Amino acid sequence: MSGGHGSAAEERVWARMPEGTRRALAELSGTELRTLLLGAARDRAADVTPAELMRRWRDDRFVRPAAVDPRRLAVVEARIWQLLPPEVDGVELSPVVPLGTCSAVGPVSQNRVVTTMRGTEVLSDATNALAVEAAGRRRRQPAGGSVHLAACQRHLRAQDFGEGRPAHFRLFALVSSARDAGSGTTQARLLALHLGFWQKVLAALLPDGNPRVHVSAMEGRGRAVSAMEGRGRPPTGVMPIVEEPGRRRGGGYYTEAALRITAGDGEREVELGDGGFTTWTSRLMNDAKERCLVSCLATERVITQDDPAGRQGG
Repeated sequence: MSGGHGSAAEERVWARMPEGTRRALAELSGTELRTLLLGAARDRAADVTPAELMRRWRDDRFVRPAAVDPRRLAVVEARIWQLLPPEVDGVELSPVVPLGTCSAVGPVSQNRVVTTMRGTEVLSDATNALAVEAAGRRRRQPAGGSVHLAACQRHLRAQDFGEGRPAHFRLFALVSSARDAGSGTTQARLLALHLGFWQKVLAALLPDGNPRVHVSAMEGRGRAVSAMEGRGRPPTGVMPIVEEPGRRRGGGYYTEAALRITAGDGEREVELGDGGFTTWTSRLMNDAKERCLVSCLATERVITQDDPAGRQGG
């Protein structure tokens, strides 16, 4: 409840409260604070009228249904699951995760996350949640083991993406974690797995959409990219892998190497997915040698590319 990082809007609210309110709330235990907030929510919910509910359903971008045919979405996502390598375990994540799941391991503002009153937050990035699960599984493995996890979930984010862009969308996410074996070989192996998977997915779903996977070295040449050129490179001819030098976006988020999945050409190019190496499992396990690669694909955007007349997904 510290006032050091509050926004101007927060400070205006605090200024309207009786003197001592901020300190009193700060001194409550987590359980006491949740009890207080749940009681306030119960009282406010009791005052909601059917007319107010209809207005919120119409105007609140967080609750509006997705503009996508779920039957087409189910077909696309089922095909992706079919192409998943056998060493990757599927995970059905909860729609909520512990408070701080994103901000505790990465440079993400909590303001971009929909926080609940029960010490949780609505899932906003499945790769973060999968990294936590991967770290737990890695701790039960020998040092030389590895974990590969996948999930397909609807995500909800608090930031406004602009006119016509929904606050919630579905992503198919892949997370791998293993201990560094030296000379970038672990990173190359993880990168080859992810790139090979996305190559097969794009070839199956968008064979005529000019899809590409772009790879960027985030720190100089990048050991992972260099090592992959010598070993473990996914098979050529399935779908192009394009080296993309000079990438700046995600420099404070991804380490060593990043990837980008696109379709279309020139001004018609659409980004379908993103990913890269992170420090998440290393930090969660307190092991500087642990390596973690995450990547994801926006399945609703795939449908839009497959049918240009379709409505825009997430």
